[in-house]
Amino acid sequence: MAKAPVRPAAPRKRLPKSFKDLTPAQHFNPTSFFHELIWKALLTRRHGEPQKPVFPELQPGQVAITWIGHASFLIQFTDLNVLVDPNFANWLFLLKRIKRSGLRLKDLPPIDLVLLSHAHFDHFHKPTLRRLSRPKIGIMPWGVGELAQNLGFERVIELDWWESFSQPDVKVTLTPSRHWGARVLHDHHRGYGGFVLEHQGRRIYHAGDTAYFDGFKEIGEKLQPDIALLPIGAYYPDSFRKVHMGPDEAVKAFIDLGSRWLIPMHYGAFKLSFEDLDEPPRWLRKLATEQGISAKVQILNEGIPATF
Repeated sequence: MAKAPVRPAAPRKRLPKSFKDLTPAQHFNPTSFFHELIWKALLTRRHGEPQKPVFPELQPGQVAITWIGHASFLIQFTDLNVLVDPNFANWLFLLKRIKRSGLRLKDLPPIDLVLLSHAHFDHFHKPTLRRLSRPKIGIMPWGVGELAQNLGFERVIELDWWESFSQPDVKVTLTPSRHWGARVLHDHHRGYGGFVLEHQGRRIYHAGDTAYFDGFKEIGEKLQPDIALLPIGAYYPDSFRKVHMGPDEAVKAFIDLGSRWLIPMHYGAFKLSFEDLDEPPRWLRKLATEQGISAKVQILNEGIPATF
């Protein structure tokens, strides 16, 4: 008998009563949305320059991780190149990218796997995906595969929570998160989550978009990732924490996971909330010092590979 898929319960559909109802955490009214996320970004000068990458020569068991910006990463082994949530856009509709991506898309190596955590436009960016040089396999949560048709993938794989896709010596598991998957209003049949990538004895966890929840302990116990890519931005005001983490909760999640390295993400590129764009890494450094884990926190510079 087939095992039932592990998915969160779908939210009850109802018509929105106000602008706030257009977001699951009821974050915004029209005035604050425009002023904080549109107007302030328009007045902020875009900065940062793409790097000409110098990819390291790796030995088996080593992994190179390049932060492209926001939640986008290139993960490289001796024989495998993986992209996670690639987004090279300078604009997402009215949302301006404040810091440019760390790489140019044309400088990417050939990509074997693309992992897409959910369908939100800042994580599932169709123009970027169309421009990739025919990636072999796209892996994503349930209900998202239809969006990936005609984007150049040789294969599209959908997973439920705790379900895995495996090839010889490569395994990708979709993990739970606390977020939502709708791409448009009440598009609630689409899934969301994080990924644990296993290859050459290494386990790399990309949390996707998520609030803090007790599932981090279960992920750590079941999959034991040694590197955790955790979001630290878009947490203020506190209502945002229904779907995002701040640095304080990312540190707590890292301890729950029992990982060796914490690499922060989901900050600095797009203004998605009300805190200053440079506050998340500054607060994370302070917390890491107080907790005695500074040596375990690796804040990457966009476009510069780091080897672990």
